[in-house]
Amino acid sequence: MDVLTTVLKISLILSVFALGLSVTPRDLTYGLRHPGELWRALLSMFLIMPAVAAIIAATFDLTQSVEIALVALAVSPSPALQLRKAAKAGGSTSYAAGVLIAAALLAIVWIPVSVEILERMFGMALEISPLRIAALVMTTVLAPLGAGIAVRAMAPAFANRMAAPCSRIAGITLLISLVPVLIIMLRPMLSLVGNGTLAAIVGFTAVGLISGHLLGAPSADNRKVLALFTISRHPGIAVAIAQANFPEQRLAVAAILLAVLVSAVISLPYLRWAKTHHATAAPAE
Repeated sequence: MDVLTTVLKISLILSVFALGLSVTPRDLTYGLRHPGELWRALLSMFLIMPAVAAIIAATFDLTQSVEIALVALAVSPSPALQLRKAAKAGGSTSYAAGVLIAAALLAIVWIPVSVEILERMFGMALEISPLRIAALVMTTVLAPLGAGIAVRAMAPAFANRMAAPCSRIAGITLLISLVPVLIIMLRPMLSLVGNGTLAAIVGFTAVGLISGHLLGAPSADNRKVLALFTISRHPGIAVAIAQANFPEQRLAVAAILLAVLVSAVISLPYLRWAKTHHATAAPAE
C-alpha cells in the first residue's frame, strides 16, 4: 500500500500541475465570483456523500470492512483524481480550478470534523490527524497547482505545450501502478462480493453522479465536472483512516479498492454520455 500511495500522489501532483498550466489566477477566484455554484459544489462533495454512506451503512447488512470503506471514502473527497476525465468530458477549466482550490482548503478542516461526526453516529473510535490531511492537501493540490500557474505566468507558450502531455503521463502513471495492485488484491476483493456489497457501492456512486449533475446547474459543462468531482474520493486518505482506526480489519483496504474500482466502472456510461453531449452541443454553440 505504501507503493500505491506514493504513485497515487505522483499521479495526483502531475494532474494538478497540468491543470495549473492551463488556468489563470482569475480562474482560481471563480468560486468568489459565483458563490452559489461553489456552495452547491461543496454541498455535493462534502455533505451529501457522507450522508449517503451513513444511510447505506444503516440500511444494508454489510460486512464491517465494507462499511468502513464506504465511510472512509465518503469523508475523503479528492476532485483532483477526476481532473483528466472532467477535461475529456468538456468540463469548464475555470469551474474545475475554482472548485478544486476551495475543496482543498475546506478538506483540511472538514475531514477531521466529519470523522468526528461519523464517530458519534456509528460509535466507532475514529481519528485522523489534521496535520496529516494538511500535508496531503499541500503536497498533492496546493503546491503543484501553484507551480503550474507560476510556469504559465512565466512561459505561457511552454505551459500550453506541456499541459496535455503532463495530464497523459499522470493517467499512465496511475494505470501502471494500479494494475499490479488490483491483481494482487483481486482475491480479497472478490471475497467481499455478496450481502449487497456491489449494490451498496453502485448506489453510492449513482447518487453521487446524480447529485453532482443536478447541483452543477445551470451550466451543462459544470454539471459534468461536479458529477465526476462528487464521486471522486481519495483512496490514500481512506486507507489511512481505515488502517489507523481498524488495523484488525485487514479486508478494509481491499474493500476501499473494490469501491474505487466499481465506482470507476459505473462512471463510464455517464462519462461516455457527457463526451457525446459535449460533441453534439459544441456546433450549436
